[in-house]
Amino acid sequence: MNKKDKLLTIGQFAAMHGINKKTLMWYDEIGLFKPAAIHPENGYRCYNYHQSPVLETILLLRELDVSIHDIQQFMKNRSAGSLKCLLDEKIADLDRQMTHLQAIRTTLCTHRQNMDTLLTMDLSRISIIERETRCLVTVEISKDISFEEEVELITAETEKYHLGRLHDASYGSMISVSSLQSGNFDDYSRLFIEMPFLTCKTGMHITPGGKYLRAFHKGSWDLMPKRYQEIFDYAKEHNLVLYEFSYEVGINENVIDRIEDYIVQIEIPVLG
Repeated sequence: MNKKDKLLTIGQFAAMHGINKKTLMWYDEIGLFKPAAIHPENGYRCYNYHQSPVLETILLLRELDVSIHDIQQFMKNRSAGSLKCLLDEKIADLDRQMTHLQAIRTTLCTHRQNMDTLLTMDLSRISIIERETRCLVTVEISKDISFEEEVELITAETEKYHLGRLHDASYGSMISVSSLQSGNFDDYSRLFIEMPFLTCKTGMHITPGGKYLRAFHKGSWDLMPKRYQEIFDYAKEHNLVLYEFSYEVGINENVIDRIEDYIVQIEIPVLG
């Protein structure tokens, strides 16, 4: 007799596949996976080596969260085509999950970086950093738009890009350098949403890559003009040309209770 035709007990077959024999009993009871033979004397289930690939396929589909019903349907019409369709669906699901997990990881790294910054930062310091080009989803705003309307606009954009949770993205506001230089410190023109791994599309805002001036402001918004004046003085002293927009992001919202402790990170692209 070929060794591959030799019958195995349910315990041996289960152990070979790293599962509990009760799983095999259940699969038999629901008609999903039958034993190769039933022992004529004691009624015990027996299996053979040739059944292993079929069982492994079932176990793989279960690991991919395919329902028992769908696996049963597949088993009734088992073919290369039907298996390919099932695997195509699951690969697409896995790709979406991996993208989502990568986005969460990126967000967590951003939060961790913000916490590192909070623990070591000198609020008075102004520095020059390097930034890569980013793609931002933006929402046009003006002084005439209420906070409630801004929330509605942001919500609409997150739904458009299938953003499931707020933690999948970072949010901030934009004010043009020309407005700041004209003394219009409350002339915010856009809110932005940065989503990790989002493919750039027509209509999205592309930030310039290169050098940025970075500063921080803590406390009352009434003192923001003073902080921006310090930024302009620093740029003038170091022969830096500020251009495009100032990008503002709160970096400690999740660890404070008082607005007086709120810290805004300011980044502005520079030439020079």
